[in-house]
Amino acid sequence: MAKTVGFLGPLGTYSEEAALIYEPTAGQTYPTISAVGEAVVAGEVDEGVVPIENSLAGSVIFTLDLLISQPALFIRGEIDLPIEHYLLTKPGTDPADIKVIYSHPQALSQCREYLEKNYPQAEQMASLSTVLCVTDALNSSVPAAAISPRRASELYDVEILDRSIQDVAANVTRFAVIGKSDHAPTGRDKTSMAFTFEVDTPGLLYRVLGEFAERGINLFKVESRPTKQMLGEYIFWVDCGGHREESPMKEALAALSEPISMLRVLGSYPRWNDKP
Repeated sequence: MAKTVGFLGPLGTYSEEAALIYEPTAGQTYPTISAVGEAVVAGEVDEGVVPIENSLAGSVIFTLDLLISQPALFIRGEIDLPIEHYLLTKPGTDPADIKVIYSHPQALSQCREYLEKNYPQAEQMASLSTVLCVTDALNSSVPAAAISPRRASELYDVEILDRSIQDVAANVTRFAVIGKSDHAPTGRDKTSMAFTFEVDTPGLLYRVLGEFAERGINLFKVESRPTKQMLGEYIFWVDCGGHREESPMKEALAALSEPISMLRVLGSYPRWNDKP
C-alpha cells in the first residue's frame, strides 16, 4: 500500500519534486516545515519530506530545530535534488518588454549574475515562494517573469523563456524524509545525531570526535546550533557514516555517554548518493 507523504507546499515547489521522487503518490501539502513535522507526529501522514541543507546556503535551521526539539521524529531517508531554476512568463510576452521579475529572495540571489546580464532593466521583486511568484507574474500590470522550478511550468499556463539560469550549476538541496522511526540497516547508511555538553571544558569536542576517528567512522558534517537557553551554549549536530545498530557506530555511540550530557540520535538511514 502506498505511503502518505506530506511536504512543504504549495504544489510546484522543489519540496514537491523531492517528495514525488521519493513517493510518486505524495500529495499532502503543509504551509510550514513545523506543520509537516506535526502532521507526522499526529499520524495525519506516514512520513514527511522537508529541506534540510542546500549546497550554497547551508543548513535549513527550521528543520534542524524541529528534529532537535521533537523527540518523536526521526530521519529515515534523504533525497538530493539538483536545483534548476526556470524563467517563466505569460504566453506571448516579449522578453525585451519584461519590467519585473518575481521569485523567492533566495532564488533571486542564486540567479543574480544571470539577471544582471540578461535583464538589467527589470526590477527584482520578492515573492513568498518560487511557486507563488508565478501568480505574481501572471497578475502583474506590467510585463513580468518568474523564477520557478520546472514543476511549476507544468501546473500553470506559462511559457518557458529559459532553463538552468542559476549562477552555480552545482546547486543541490538535500531533503530529509522524516517519520516516527528511522530506517533499518542497509549496509550503506548515514547516522545523524545531536549532543550537548553539561560543562564546557577544553578538548571536549575533540574527545567526542575522536571516538569516531578511532573507529574509522567518516564525518560528513559537523555544526553547532544555539541551545536557546543561554548565550554561548550550543547543540552540536553531526552526520556520519554507518548505522546506529551496527558496529563500529554502535560502539562509538556507547562511548559518547561519558563526556556529553545529552545525546539524541536523530536517525540512521540510507545514503542517497549510494542508491542505484
